[in-house]
Amino acid sequence: MNDDDAPKTALDLCSIEEIGIATRTHLENSGFKSLKDLVVRGPVDISEATGMDIEKSAILCNRARQRLEDAGVLEKSFVTARKLYNNRLTAERTSTGSRNLDALLGGGLETRAVTEIFGEYGTGKTQICHSLCVMVSQDRAHGGLGGKAIYVDTENTFRPERIVSICSARNIEPDHVLDSIIVAKAYNSAHQELIIDETGPIIDANGVKLVVVDSAVAHYRAEFLGRATLSERQQKLNKFMHILLRISETYGVAVIITNQIQSSPDSIFGDAFRPTGGNVVAHTSTYRIYLKRSGRNRIARMVDSPYHPETEVLFSLSEKGAADPDKE
Repeated sequence: MNDDDAPKTALDLCSIEEIGIATRTHLENSGFKSLKDLVVRGPVDISEATGMDIEKSAILCNRARQRLEDAGVLEKSFVTARKLYNNRLTAERTSTGSRNLDALLGGGLETRAVTEIFGEYGTGKTQICHSLCVMVSQDRAHGGLGGKAIYVDTENTFRPERIVSICSARNIEPDHVLDSIIVAKAYNSAHQELIIDETGPIIDANGVKLVVVDSAVAHYRAEFLGRATLSERQQKLNKFMHILLRISETYGVAVIITNQIQSSPDSIFGDAFRPTGGNVVAHTSTYRIYLKRSGRNRIARMVDSPYHPETEVLFSLSEKGAADPDKE
């Protein structure tokens, strides 16, 4: 039986009436393998990649979203607050490895959301990401989701040796964890965008529950220099962040990004450091956490959240990765 004779499923591209065999082949050759890809990438991307009319692209996206809503993959367009509340009570979360950090996040890193952590170098951003990659592979009884992780490395900071040391300190079998982490090294912003565009099928095929981007803004900051390129940089970054947000919602994964900071010379009172990326990153991130040093420990402060109070907790970095400070 060839592909054309294969039975259609509810989420196949051809399950949409407007997509025939020829259109499906054209979409697949352009990188759109499923209805989820259509929803994540959006009508503008579809039109640019395929040469399809923007109106037809919008129709396909709307039809794809309706199919995913009917299949229960996405929330319905109109739901009651009670239903949303009940759904959030059962939202999946994975532990960071630190009880204090988990408490700050309301029980752990949340799926279907983008969490941003930012701070100076050495405050633990990459260490938290490594710890999450270990913890998400564990079963739910041990704080994980029993899934794999995709680690998009833009600054050459991922170290498998660190994964092994965290596993050893936590009495976890390292081989299983190493096999559950898929690393993609991004060499420039265009490559970074291409990697994210291709994550959808990898998430579905491998049971991925966590997507890490460390760091999300570094390439854009290095490549787009000066005020003349600021507008283009922000447009590209805006598109990248919105695709991450749609990936988290459509595939039900937790997304965490790290961000750099920059000094603010016009700041007279308060903290002189601000996260890079401006309002584009600020408005797209679901949760924003600011990391600071505090002696041998670290402080994590929730600075932006739809419902968390602006509180802070103390955590530490040890052989276990992200952990809690020793009680004196």
